[in-house]
Amino acid sequence: MTLDVFNALPVDGARGELLRCCGCARWADAVLAGRPFRDKAALLAASDAAWAATGEAEWREAFSHHPRIGGKDALREKFAATRAWAKGEQSGAAAASEAVLDALAAGNAAYEKRFGHIFIVCATGKSAAEMLDLLKSRLPNDAAAELRLAAGEQNKITKIRLEKLIP
Repeated sequence: MTLDVFNALPVDGARGELLRCCGCARWADAVLAGRPFRDKAALLAASDAAWAATGEAEWREAFSHHPRIGGKDALREKFAATRAWAKGEQSGAAAASEAVLDALAAGNAAYEKRFGHIFIVCATGKSAAEMLDLLKSRLPNDAAAELRLAAGEQNKITKIRLEKLIP
């Protein structure tokens, strides 16, 4: 889609496209308020500004729209609207051994129990083993620090998805 097409979409259509990039309604509405965008840089700046104005509740809302890293069932069923993007972003997990996938599943469970949300990492370009190492390295974090870190990862994912939406 071009930026001109995005700018011309009805509000509901544009909002839906934005929610595919980041599942946070407040963020999507704030970005929408900046339309029309003169260029992609302006869109990305509006995205950053909108994300900076969010907090814990919005971050958790966005996290809830992601499949678990290595979660094959979630990729296939729950997240149909972002399936292709998430599958590509998590392609490193697709080639992983069963042992690594099992370790990711166990790590995800421990992470969720500790922090109350799924492990969020910008998985693009990372192997399953790298993602597992990152997960393990983040488990000792305190909850507030980890939430901020996960929010930063969410923002990276959002930018990548906006770049895919409007190449």
